[in-house]
Amino acid sequence: MLLSVENLHVSYDGIKALHGISFQVDEQEIVCIIGANGAGKSTTLRAISRLVPVEHGTRMTYMGLDLLKFPPEKVVSRLGISHVPEGRRLFDNLTVMENLRLACYARRDRAAIERDLERVFSIFPRLKERM
Repeated sequence: MLLSVENLHVSYDGIKALHGISFQVDEQEIVCIIGANGAGKSTTLRAISRLVPVEHGTRMTYMGLDLLKFPPEKVVSRLGISHVPEGRRLFDNLTVMENLRLACYARRDRAAIERDLERVFSIFPRLKERM
């Protein structure tokens, strides 16, 4: 299992935002989180990225590692999980390649980065066309 989230609870200023949601993502599986505004989609992703505190009883693992033991910066640098908020146009001036390379910023193994980029292009061939 790639990602496991169990009993995820998050509150903002004492108001419950997430009420014990659980889900799994297996390798090579695509999972969508859908819902109305305010349903908790962004909060779920922010919790996985460790950008918001979760409540006692929550369990989250990524590739068998306990996500709750990692601060946000280590979730990015060690695990490769990051969260870019939609709607703020943070990277709208970057090229496709600059956006992809930004995701690899904390990594040092250039050969592995190139392999991963080729894998991304094989999954999303339209990106390669835009180079």
